[in-house]
Amino acid sequence: MLKLTRRALMGAIAATPLMAFAASAEGLISIIVNDPANPYWFTEGEVAKATAESLGYTANVSAHNGDTNVESRLIDTAIINNSVAIILDPANADGSIGAVKKAVDAGIPVFLVNAEINQEGLAKAQLVSNNAQGAALGAEKWVEIMGGTGTYVELFGNPADNNAATRSNGYETVISQYPDLVKVGQEVANWDRTQGYQKMQSLLQANPDITGVISGNDEMALGAIAALKEAGRLDQVVVGGFDGSPDAVEAVRNGEMAYTVLQPVAVFAAEAVRQADNFIRTGSTGAATEKQLFDCVLITPENVDKYIAPFTLSE
Repeated sequence: MLKLTRRALMGAIAATPLMAFAASAEGLISIIVNDPANPYWFTEGEVAKATAESLGYTANVSAHNGDTNVESRLIDTAIINNSVAIILDPANADGSIGAVKKAVDAGIPVFLVNAEINQEGLAKAQLVSNNAQGAALGAEKWVEIMGGTGTYVELFGNPADNNAATRSNGYETVISQYPDLVKVGQEVANWDRTQGYQKMQSLLQANPDITGVISGNDEMALGAIAALKEAGRLDQVVVGGFDGSPDAVEAVRNGEMAYTVLQPVAVFAAEAVRQADNFIRTGSTGAATEKQLFDCVLITPENVDKYIAPFTLSE
């Protein structure tokens, strides 16, 4: 498990835009993330919790692990506990709509982070990385390192999460401009390192001479790296990731991963709580739109030393 120090958490919060708040905030903010075993979602929950507490609320973090039934029960618990707001990383773009509606019907404002639902007007805000921009950023770097030629495979995230398709489509938009880059395989690995390792083993058996791997997130990419190491092929294959997780950054630093695309999870997790606080106090989030995109940043060997955990870059 990734351990985040209080100093690192407060540093991540301080790195986000500052706003003025009343000191009279009170009540419980319930924070529901996906899987805290993944350092990305762990950071999301811990930064949101620390931000809520810094604003005078109590806060708790729970996880649905991608299960909409668990998610629904956690929403029930948040309602029973008289939460003043819910910060939710939804389990499923369609399947989470009912859970969000249930909270809204109970009079609890919901603020979505990291992933969207396929209905507007329920959540007070949906704060997500600009996945299309980040995917293009990563794909352009990957193509450059590949030299515009070679055979490659793709590791795809959870199909129930719109981010998976958005990133894959973003990769395809860039890579399709290079006819000498040929995709010979694609596997769903559900954002998971172990699945990334297993799927990479299968892909290597079918395509032993690939020269590239492009992945929907860092955990799957790190799994692929483990499989490539085991096969003695890592030094011949370009692997690209997405998230900016500490383990991925270390892999970039030591030359195992070509790059990772930093999702500013610490920024939008803190901002979601700030908008919840603003809504609780004033009836408005203070944001111009419900859906809000946060641009991603490319981390490469050239700028990796500017990385400051968790999931932030220095200026």
